[in-house]
Amino acid sequence: MFHKLLILMFLILSTTGLQAQDTAGAPAVSPVRAALEQARKHVRDGDKSAAVEVLQGVADGGFTAVGVITGDKDLATLRGVAAFDELVAAMSKVAYPCEHDAKFQEFDFWVGEWDVHVANGTPAGQNVITSEQHGCVLIENWTSATGGTGTSINYLDKATGEWVQIWNDGGGNQINIRGGLTEDGMALVGTIHYVANDTTVPFRGLWTLLPDGRVRQFFEQSNDDGETWSVWFEGFYSRRAVAQQ
Repeated sequence: MFHKLLILMFLILSTTGLQAQDTAGAPAVSPVRAALEQARKHVRDGDKSAAVEVLQGVADGGFTAVGVITGDKDLATLRGVAAFDELVAAMSKVAYPCEHDAKFQEFDFWVGEWDVHVANGTPAGQNVITSEQHGCVLIENWTSATGGTGTSINYLDKATGEWVQIWNDGGGNQINIRGGLTEDGMALVGTIHYVANDTTVPFRGLWTLLPDGRVRQFFEQSNDDGETWSVWFEGFYSRRAVAQQ
């Protein structure tokens, strides 16, 4: 408690001093930067507990840039101190919420480097799906066996609770579908637009994790406003073998 009062007084005095510097025309240093420097000084002096208390005070004041702390060569030496590790974990949940929300991980079964075949075993292409922006988005980069390419962005629309895929490829196919995880897999429904002839029709996709670890991707489109559906693409994903060094 005493240390926290000292921290608060330090921040107040820092702010007051900075105001005086501003008045005199000297460059200002923010209270947060001043507090971080104070924490570094505690580390250099060997007082890790005091350093963590200063950092806790900064976090309690609303500072969420955990990377500033973990990327600092002095402050990073606090790793292994229980209170510091707990502080970093708590700040990370605020700074990178997608990493700590299970809903954002529902489509992670599709993440990886894949060889894709059609049902009869003929190669269809290769696909790379990566989780980016601290788990907030999946990026797909597809290359077909004939050289065609396409890219999609896949994310959880937290406002609606729906998963969204936005796809564009070199042939001018634009897919915009949304939905969510079902017993059969990730099921998304919407439209496909063909730039070449300026037409838009209903479209849907289903990604299913198979018992053997493969993923089945099944696309359908409708030419009668959803009354009937025809297969647009069916592919089976096998994880690409890692080359032995």
